[in-house]
Amino acid sequence: MTKDNKIQILIERLNFPEGPAVDSVGNIWFVEQQGGDLVRFSVENKITRYPTNGSPNGIAIDTYDHVWFCDSQNNCISVFEPKRESTRIVCDNVNGTPLDKPNDLAFDDSGNLIFTCPGNSRYEPTGYVCALVKGKAKKIAEHKYFPNGLAFTAAGKELIIAETYKHRLWKGKWNSTSATWLDVAPWVEVGGPIGPDGMAFDENNNLYVAVFGQQRIKVISPQGIIIEEILLPGKNPTNCAFLRNGGLIVTEAERGELLWVDNKIKGISLCR
Repeated sequence: MTKDNKIQILIERLNFPEGPAVDSVGNIWFVEQQGGDLVRFSVENKITRYPTNGSPNGIAIDTYDHVWFCDSQNNCISVFEPKRESTRIVCDNVNGTPLDKPNDLAFDDSGNLIFTCPGNSRYEPTGYVCALVKGKAKKIAEHKYFPNGLAFTAAGKELIIAETYKHRLWKGKWNSTSATWLDVAPWVEVGGPIGPDGMAFDENNNLYVAVFGQQRIKVISPQGIIIEEILLPGKNPTNCAFLRNGGLIVTEAERGELLWVDNKIKGISLCR
């Protein structure tokens, strides 16, 4: 079912926006992937850009309001501390091999960082997924066609990962103690022409998935049924997140916009 939600354009003329995430104060953070900046859209509606000297992509915010981000140009995971305005690299290899264009990331309930590395896997299944545990990365999944967005269910017991160029989502049980993904299987086919990108869970454990090239956010029930489609102004949504007081924010790359879907729905916390 396609719904006519009230959609407001918060920012225009962005340079391939991605992210986004919301900190404990309510500031919205996202990136301009092609511009190379981390961007903060404050609760006072002020825009501040922080150069990364790379190509930032997905972001996650920890309990200290530090912004962790993938850098697909410098092949690393970095963390930005807003109070110091300083950035440091926390991971640039897996088993001694340089990371291959890390894309998106999320924390589990034990503080492990899970991230996708699609590399150039649009036509060959060379993409993989890693877990960063106590400063060291290990692969938890391989042989994927462009592994992309990811999200944990509210209890942190299941992990969903998008395989963009197969137009599908994978689901499996997550063991945060051993940082292993178990009983993994294809879950939902969301369609193309490109496929699923970033995603976020709402408070009812429905999953909101940005489908790049399809001009919409698809809402998937815990049973794996597409229960709603949110039509957007532009055709290339890259990611989404929930505001603290309700409503969905979406980064959209075709028109270069940060959007607010005023559906009053709240999400689960991304700060772990």
